[in-house]
Amino acid sequence: MMTDTMTTGAVTVQSAPSGGPTASAPVSTARLTADERRRQLIECALDIAERGGIGAVTVRAIAREAGISLGMVHYCFTSKEALLTEMAERLVLELSTASQMVLAAVGDAPQAHGQAGLREFVRIGLKAMWSIVEANPNRRLLTYEIATHALRLREAGSPDAGDVVGEQYRIMDREVTAFLDECADRTGMVWTEPVASIAHRSLSVVDGLVLRWLVDRDTDAITLGLAEVANAIAAKAVES
Repeated sequence: MMTDTMTTGAVTVQSAPSGGPTASAPVSTARLTADERRRQLIECALDIAERGGIGAVTVRAIAREAGISLGMVHYCFTSKEALLTEMAERLVLELSTASQMVLAAVGDAPQAHGQAGLREFVRIGLKAMWSIVEANPNRRLLTYEIATHALRLREAGSPDAGDVVGEQYRIMDREVTAFLDECADRTGMVWTEPVASIAHRSLSVVDGLVLRWLVDRDTDAITLGLAEVANAIAAKAVES
């Protein structure tokens, strides 16, 4: 008999047994591909987590939100670790996609060259990232919640849970590295040290600034902080 269960290493989320759809929501009859269904369920899980936190993300809650059977949720995600990883990836890609779109829109304008141009491109990217965080802080809060949830599971004896938070930060490192490389290429600059190291340190600072803003909502402080990050990053490059 199938139960509403997702295993998370040391923690198991479970509700009453069921072999079919939830009682409170009609079953969706829409025909979706496997990838489309997974994307739908990730969005449902994110919506649930925004309202009630990671603890509210259960198989039954996702099935109810999507209007599908419990079995379909189990088919798409065999564990909560897998779901959390994809939730984290979706949140990170929302930020990186916005930054890349803004950078592409600016284009390779004549004034966007040299260190000043690099600094401006980085500033634009940080501004794009920040606009998304400010517009929906609960979405960003989820990235921290997913990270701390996974770390607690790892400390409780589930080493695989650490892969969730590890993957979250690997994705962010990769996206920031790609963004900085693009900025340097478009402005005729080269980095004076490995760009991956610059990305890692910069991301750590930005991560702290955003977390502090979630606590005190001091927009002036984070605006100044992000400008200082852009200056520090640009100082790590020279003209090619």
